[in-house]
This record gives sequence, C-alpha cells and structure tokens, in this order.
Amino acid sequence: MQAVINVAIAPLTTNPALWAQNPQQSRLVDELLLGMPVEITGEAEQHIVPVRTFYGYTGWVAQDALLTGPKAEEWLVQPQMVVIARWADVLAEPRVQGACVAAGLPLGARVAVQGEPEDGWQAVTLPDGRTGYLRADALAPLYTQPCEQDQEKLRAAIAQAAKRYLGTPYRWGGKTPAGIDCSGLCSMAYLLCGISIWRDSELKEGYPIHPAHVSDMRVGDLVYFPGHVALYLGNGEYIHSAARAGDNGVVINSFYPDSPLYRPDLPKQITAVAPTLPAGSNLIKLK
Repeated sequence: MQAVINVAIAPLTTNPALWAQNPQQSRLVDELLLGMPVEITGEAEQHIVPVRTFYGYTGWVAQDALLTGPKAEEWLVQPQMVVIARWADVLAEPRVQGACVAAGLPLGARVAVQGEPEDGWQAVTLPDGRTGYLRADALAPLYTQPCEQDQEKLRAAIAQAAKRYLGTPYRWGGKTPAGIDCSGLCSMAYLLCGISIWRDSELKEGYPIHPAHVSDMRVGDLVYFPGHVALYLGNGEYIHSAARAGDNGVVINSFYPDSPLYRPDLPKQITAVAPTLPAGSNLIKLK
C-alpha cells in the first residue's frame, strides 16, 4: 500500500520490539521528510508500521506520521515542489506577518503547489490538506529525472546541493539541517537533482553508481572510505559529514597536503571512487 509522510520529519527506525519498550533506544536509520512516498510492507505493531522507501531503505515509522488511502493517492498526483531553504514555515497569508500553518519544514520536504507565484509567494497544500503560502525562493522543482542533461552542469548542481548543508551537525541516520550523516548528505545532494542513490556508505548493486579509479575523480563523484562516504567538489576538495571530535558536521576538506583544509587521515583510506554519471558521455544515460 502506498502512503505519504504527513509530518515534517518522521524517524525511520529498526527493531519494533525495542521501540515499543522505549522509543528513545531504537536505532535511527533514516529520516523521512514531509511529502515523501513510502510503501507499507506489513501490519502495524505497537503503533509503528514497516515501510520501504522509494530508494530501497526499509524500517519502521510511526503510524500517525503516514497519510494513506484516497488522500495519499490524491497527493501523489498533484504538482509538487521541494523545499530548498534550510527551514521554511508555511504561513496562512502571503506576508511575513501571517499566522504559522506549519513550522519548520526541512530542506528536502515536498509540498503541492497551486498556480504560479505572486509577489514572491507560492500557494501550497500540505499532504493533510492544510493550505498556506511559502516564499517562492524557498522552493525548487521536484525532479524525478536528472535536473540537467548536460553532464558537467548536472555535476555542478549536485555539488551545490551538497553545499546547502554546510555547517549542519552530524547525526547518525539524520537527513536534515538539524543533523545529517555522511550518506544522508550525499543521497540528499543527488536526490535534490533528480537521482536516487543508495542511502548508505557502501557501493550497492542496482543503483546508478559505477566504480572508478581515484585518478578519474570528477565533481559530484562519491568517494568511499571504510564506513564513510564523501562527495568530491573538484580541485582536491570534498564535502562530507564528519563525526569526529573537533570536526563535527558538514565540512569541506582537501586531499592536498598544502591546503589549509587538508585532513591527513582520509586520503590514505580511500576504498573506491564511484561516479554516478558515465564517463565520456555528455548526456545522462541512467538505467
């Protein structure tokens, strides 16, 4: 059964028995954002439901975080846009003094749009049917295919999407500006540009990733280390969400020893470089 995330951020967890005993102890594996579709894969237990995301992750989410039935089906066919501000509030009127309808929609949340923007404001509808307004510059098209056909432009767009999370603290399983982990950062950068990749720090068969040599590194490539993944920005620099003390959160580092951004441990640990985009072609050809 298809469902839609009906809250700003819905934790995706493992181990329903542990979750039922003490929700605070359940391991966070991902965060599902407002408007994202999921597939319900089984029966609810203790008010949590097993689901599968459109990028293949599975886990358990609170039952009251899901919109199901005809309302979910209606939502899925409406024209939608994605929030690209770090945080955005839906207001009752198209002015900053408007009452707040929904607060704290994170970067990556989805809303349905009504008509064209007027005076810098976009009329929107939330999955539960509430309506309001968002600043038009807080929204971007929701891409279900690569946002650019030119490979270099697409690579640049992916790098820019990752930079939107700079300064975000590290959070295991996180995927918002409140906290994000290494694979959450990379997967969201690609998703904002219309490409779904495996949301984990490992190569995954069946996703649009092709192993490559370090010497072939290009902007937008994923760089893998043991238990860690980063996104290459060019000129020896890469962006990642780091969890070590003193270097916590989304930062830019360099592979070059003469750079002030150099981090000496990671260049020695590269296990793979995996461009999602095929080399030697100017057009995107994804399976």
